[in-house]
Amino acid sequence: LIVTTLFGETIDFFREVSPAEFFLETRWQALIPGTESFGIWELVAGTANVVLWSMVFALPLGLAAAIYLSEYAHPRTRSILKPILEVLAGVPTVVYAFFALTVVTEYVLRPVFGADRVPIFNSLSASLMMAVMILPTIASVSEDAMANVPRELREGAYGLGATRLEVAIKVVLPAALSGVIAAVLLAIARVIGETMIVALAAGSTPNLTLMPLEGIQTMTGYMLQVGLGDAARGTINYTSLFAVASTLFVFTFALNVIATWIVNRFREAYE
Repeated sequence: LIVTTLFGETIDFFREVSPAEFFLETRWQALIPGTESFGIWELVAGTANVVLWSMVFALPLGLAAAIYLSEYAHPRTRSILKPILEVLAGVPTVVYAFFALTVVTEYVLRPVFGADRVPIFNSLSASLMMAVMILPTIASVSEDAMANVPRELREGAYGLGATRLEVAIKVVLPAALSGVIAAVLLAIARVIGETMIVALAAGSTPNLTLMPLEGIQTMTGYMLQVGLGDAARGTINYTSLFAVASTLFVFTFALNVIATWIVNRFREAYE
């Protein structure tokens, strides 16, 4: 029923807006009467922007944390640190959003880059908070994959004279690659679907850019803006929500298909 409603309203949208404008135009301005433009790529670029910069920060830290917990930490230390790390995933996203807006932008980014270069709503503050949000996903899932690598592989590498770092980077990480890739794709999927952080911290200005110090609007951010507004049922603003949601659904579905293929492609089976 949900899928039927989603695509039914999307079809109603395309009766008023040509698919060529939706997929080929690059300007999105849906809520100002008389100047409507429905080029989806500004919203797609906003979503890609926060995915890119959140992964730039979260991926190295997540993998480093996973390697430490798997290869270096004492079992007692791991039993303490891993639950603490996973608590970050349980923090409400509105808390992250408020922290990004009031602390990260004002007391981190503006002193570093200059107040005149950092608008109050910007992609970088949202990306930093989403990096913190997805850090437990990358670290925990990757650490679980590394922990399942047979001990014999490590002992064989040590027997050949490898250091602990070489074993972690050249033996354990490649052997757990399918699990690491799954963790990364799971984190990307969560960033794509995140709403509150981008809506409060990144702004509501569609922008075709990947620059981190500019205001943007993501697909989920636009959906929240319309959902909280006064768009009447059956209007083009109302049906545009479903068109954006359908696009997001297709992207997420494609990501899941690609993730399944990659995980199966690089999966290692041990007896």
